[in-house]
Amino acid sequence: MPEPDIALSLQGLTAGYEGPDVLRGISLDVPRGRIVTVVGPNGHGKSTLLRTVSGLVRARSGRVLVGGAEVQALAPHRIAAAGVAHVPQGDLLFPEMTVHENLMMGAYREADAGVIEARLAEVHALLPRLRERHRQLAASLSGGERRMVGIGRGLMAGGAILMLDEPSLGLAPLVIEQIYEVIGRLREQGRTILLVEENPARVAELCDAMHLLDNGEIVWSGPPAELMDRDELLATYLGG
Repeated sequence: MPEPDIALSLQGLTAGYEGPDVLRGISLDVPRGRIVTVVGPNGHGKSTLLRTVSGLVRARSGRVLVGGAEVQALAPHRIAAAGVAHVPQGDLLFPEMTVHENLMMGAYREADAGVIEARLAEVHALLPRLRERHRQLAASLSGGERRMVGIGRGLMAGGAILMLDEPSLGLAPLVIEQIYEVIGRLREQGRTILLVEENPARVAELCDAMHLLDNGEIVWSGPPAELMDRDELLATYLGG
């Protein structure tokens, strides 16, 4: 069988803030058109992993390759230009800007008005609530609507890979279901996604591969269904 087309490859990635390493020797691949999920307890390096890929945290060693090109030494805006769209944990919107203005901020690198309009139409088709709320200030939105704006802004960037950091965090169960329905539609569209989530059950049917991160190291990798059958592993690292 031919080798899969790898959109993102992490090879021996080590990173951290001041003090000890937070990530230690992380290696994983995200094939193009697939959803790969990193799960693990809170505070064990999942968000740091995405922040390192996008250049917000500088890698201490190892490599980050986007489409085969090394990017770990680049500034964040250049990594974004290479095709990495990062939707961070929480809302992090511009609260005094409208929904439309927030979405347009995602397309700041694109100069072609036709491309921007096409992306906006795709976002509105995927997230029709954002069309309804396009003149509304972000500060006045519900938690679920803010999360949708964050995802929409990431899609407006037009990157080759979309990184989502715990999109369900802090939301009511019904809203979580809606958010993951959106991610399911992105899967159907063939989007490439690196997803961080604490609860593997939420994403087991959506993703193609799963990596369990604990204390900055990947302790298990494999098909999602296999992890869901490993009760002892789930109990040890995720509490059940």
